Parts: sequence; C-alpha cells; structure tokens
Amino acid sequence: MKITLAIQNSEQLNNICGSLDQHIELIAHNLGVEINNKGADFSITGNNAEQAAKVLDDLLLLSNKQTLSTHAVEMCIKTHTHNDLPSQAISIKTRGKVIQVHSANQQYYVKSIAKKDATFGIGPAGTGKTYLAVAKAVEALDRSDVRRIVLVRPAVEAGEKLGFLPGDLSEKVDPYLRPIYDALYEILGFDKVGKLLDKNIIEVAPLAFMRGRTLNESFIILDEAQNTTIPQMKMFLTRMGFGSKMVITGDITQIDLTNPNQSGLIHATNVLANEAKISFCYFQPKDAIRHKLVQRIVLAYEAFR
Repeated sequence: MKITLAIQNSEQLNNICGSLDQHIELIAHNLGVEINNKGADFSITGNNAEQAAKVLDDLLLLSNKQTLSTHAVEMCIKTHTHNDLPSQAISIKTRGKVIQVHSANQQYYVKSIAKKDATFGIGPAGTGKTYLAVAKAVEALDRSDVRRIVLVRPAVEAGEKLGFLPGDLSEKVDPYLRPIYDALYEILGFDKVGKLLDKNIIEVAPLAFMRGRTLNESFIILDEAQNTTIPQMKMFLTRMGFGSKMVITGDITQIDLTNPNQSGLIHATNVLANEAKISFCYFQPKDAIRHKLVQRIVLAYEAFR
C-alpha cells in the first residue's frame, strides 16, 4: 500500500517520523507492518496496512498543531486498533491542542457532552472522564459557547478540613483539585490558566460553597462525584442556569463516604435514568488512556474482588 502525505516541510516530516524514525518504528511494531518512506511518500506492507495509513493521516493532522510525543503516537495507534471503535475518529479542538478521542465509550461520552445539558461519566481511573470533560469545557470557552468554566470537587464538602490547612480559601482547596488543574495545564499551559483564574473566567470551588448559587452561561464540572451525599448531588444539579452545561464524573468503586449506599452519584443514576436531557456514560478498564500498566492494575483489582 502506498500513500502520500501532504507534508509542507522537512520539520513537519521529522515531527511525524520522530527522532531516528522512532514514531514509524512504533507504528510498525504495534501493527505488525513494514513502513518505508522517501520524503512524503510512504510504502506500507502487512495485514494492518490500512490501519497504519490511518494512523499516519492522524499524525499529519496533529503535526499541524503540536510537537508529537511517543504518547500521542501510541494514542493514535490505539484509536485504530480498538475493535469497538466507530469508523470515524473524532477529536476535541482547542486553541492550544488537539485531543484525540480514542475508545467507543470515550467517543459516546464526548458526543453526549455536546448534545446533552448534563452528562455523567462513570468508570475506573485513567479512562479520561475528567480530562475529556475539561477539554470539552476549554473547547466551549474558545468557541464562546460559555463565558466561564466552574470546577467543583466534594473532597472538602463538610468544611471542617479547610481550617486545618494553611492559606486562603483557594490555597486550602487547591490540593483537592490538583487532578483538574493538571488537565487544564496540559491543555492550556500554566500561564494561560493563571490568567483565566485571575480573571475568574475559570473558577475553582469546593462543593460546599455552591449552595444558593445559579450558574448561567457556564461549563460546570463536578469531579469525584461518588463522594457526594444524596442532598449534595441534588443541590449541585440544581445550580444549573441558562446557557450552561454540566458534566459529573466519578468512580463508584472508590467511594470514601462512611455509608457508600448514600453516594449521590449512585442515587442519581437511579433517579435520573429516564431523563432525556441527561446522558449516563459508563467506562471500562479497556478505555484507560494512561500508562498501559494502569489498565492491567484496574483489571487485576476487579478480578481479585
């Protein structure tokens, strides 16, 4: 199979192929094909030649936006080796980065966020629940679909832990919201996130401080929702104002409440199951997009129970 990529210059070619062709070798090794190229002309042989060609096409698109890492190449390969993937790959486009959406569950999640007023993302660690929600929030902000992003976590829901931590409110809450910050920094960069926080375009708030508010034209993300109580979940969901969108993420296997049966996330899946404007998306260990070992760890723990 022969393809020609619309490569504009040698720097872009090097970006796609990688240092010493390590990206090409990675594709060839994972898909069991042989890849040779002369400039923009690629020759691919093997049973998975078509998948390899699609990976190269994806890398071409990504190379217009960013310097390709080994991780980015691995994610493109994974996109085209999932048996349950739709034929058309999708991505989230922000000003700073293009995020490829990999498994079928992740694609359903992203599409649900776009279509529904509220979306629940439920599943184990590493499956992209929070990261993809943050990416969609940034995309919505870039498009001016919303005026701000509000990030919420219930780790300090009772308020008593705040007093034992040094600093002002933001400094007290920050440690609990570090995973959300990490996603923002990766997508937007440290300087941009800092400026948006200063302007209150991105707001970080503990769940306890959401009571009594109405959030209009906002993209609101509740992370670690399995640790909300039933009243807290109801309170949070009723904060939605006009022109707003909500994403609620959590892992029901990691409930830290004294009585797990009182988890607001579990309760919501039953109470709101038939609500047309709300979507419930469930992730599996195979959806993990972290280090390959994460998927194996999740599976090992599930098998041990």
